[in-house]
Amino acid sequence: MNNLLVRGGRQLTGSITPSGNKNAVLPILCSTLLTTETVHLHNVPDITDVKHLLDFFTTIGSSVAWDKTAKTVTVNHADVTQAGSELPGGMRSALLLLAPLLTRCSKVSLLDRSQGCSLGIREIDPHIEILRALGATVEDVVPISLTLPDRFVSAFYWADYASVTATEQFVLAAVLARGTSRLVNAACEPHVQDLCKFLVSLGAKISGTGTGVLEIEGVDQLSGGSVTISPDHHEICTFLAIGAITGGEVRVENSIPHHFPLIDRVFEKFGVHIQHKDGVSWVEANQPLRIKKPYTPSVQTKIEGAPWPYFPVDLLPPMVALAVRSEGSVLIWNKVYEGAFGWVSELQKFGANVLLCDPHRLIVFGTPRLLPAVVETPYIIRVAVALYMVASSIDGETVVRNANPIRRAHPNFVENLHSLGAQVEWV
Repeated sequence: MNNLLVRGGRQLTGSITPSGNKNAVLPILCSTLLTTETVHLHNVPDITDVKHLLDFFTTIGSSVAWDKTAKTVTVNHADVTQAGSELPGGMRSALLLLAPLLTRCSKVSLLDRSQGCSLGIREIDPHIEILRALGATVEDVVPISLTLPDRFVSAFYWADYASVTATEQFVLAAVLARGTSRLVNAACEPHVQDLCKFLVSLGAKISGTGTGVLEIEGVDQLSGGSVTISPDHHEICTFLAIGAITGGEVRVENSIPHHFPLIDRVFEKFGVHIQHKDGVSWVEANQPLRIKKPYTPSVQTKIEGAPWPYFPVDLLPPMVALAVRSEGSVLIWNKVYEGAFGWVSELQKFGANVLLCDPHRLIVFGTPRLLPAVVETPYIIRVAVALYMVASSIDGETVVRNANPIRRAHPNFVENLHSLGAQVEWV
C-alpha cells in the first residue's frame, strides 16, 4: 500500500511524540562497525533504512537484536571479517559503511547504488577523495575497489563544500587513523554533532564538534557503549507545519529547542508563531497564513535553504506547502540540490500558482482556492509529506500516489495523523 488517500479540510489538533532522527541513527549504526564490543541504541525509529542496514549487518556475520516495541537495537560485530559483496541500495547513508568496512576488512567494492532521495546528482567523488587522502588505495574499475593495507593515516582536508555525508565519512575514517587529522569546511548539522558525540562516548578524540573545523586525534581502539537517538528536528518541524496549514493546535515533544531559533523565524514569515516550553513545542490554532513583506522596498520575501546553520534544505518542501496556502508570495531557494523542485507541477494539479525560476529557485503565489487532485510523489521523503500537507488543507478527497518514501523517515506518520484527527489511510 503505497498511496495515501486523504480526506482533507479538517482542523488537526493534538499531541505527538517524534521519532528518533533518521539522519543520526544511520551514521551511528554504520559507526558501530568500528568497535568489536557491543553497542546498544535506544529510541531507534522503525524505518526502512534502518531495516536495510541491520539486514546488511546480518549478512556479513554481525549479531543483531532489534526490539521494535522497545525501540532498541543491540549490535556486535566481533565476528565480521568480510565486507560483503555489495552495499545496501537505495539509501545515501550506505556510503558511510565504506570507512568502517575498510578499517575492519581492508577491502570493499562500491557499486554506485547509494543514491537516496532523487534530489539531483549525489556525488561519490568527495567520499573517494577523503578515503584516498586518509590512506586508502582506489582502483578505478567497475565496481570501484578500495583497499586499506594497514590502517588509515592522518590527513588535512579542506572540503569543497560542507557535505553532511562527506564530513561523516572523514570522521569515521579519522577516529582510528594513525595521527591527528583536520577537516576544514565540515558540516555541523545536529545529526553530525550526534555522531561525533557518540564516537567520543566510545573513546574517540574529536574537537570542534558543531563548528566548521574538526580536529580528530586517532586512537587505537573504541569501546562499546550505548546511545539514545535524539528526536528528529525535521519531524518536529513537519508536524508543527501540518498544524499550521490545517489551522489546528498541534503540540510536539521537543527536547532540542536550541536547534529551532531560525526554524521559528521562518515560520514567522508565514505569520505562524511557534512556542516552546517544558520540552514541548506547539503551534496555536487559527493563525492566519499571511506572508510578511520585507522592510526593504522591492525585495521579495525569501526562504533560503543551505547547509546548517542555514535553514535545512530538507524542510523546504513543507514550507512550499505552507506558501501555497498563504496570502502573498515568497521565493524559496534551495542552494544545495539542483533537482529539488522538479515536483512543483504536482502542486499545479491542485490549482496552485507556482513559478519555477531555475533548478534552485521557486516563487510561490498563495492560492486561496484549491481543488482535490491525484498527485504523484517523486522519491523524496518530504515532498511526499508536502503533497499530503496541501491535500490535508483542501475539502474533498485527494490521492497522493507513491508516497512510500515517507516510511524512510516517519515510522508512524499515518498513526500520528490519526491521533490528530486526520482522515488519511494507506491504500
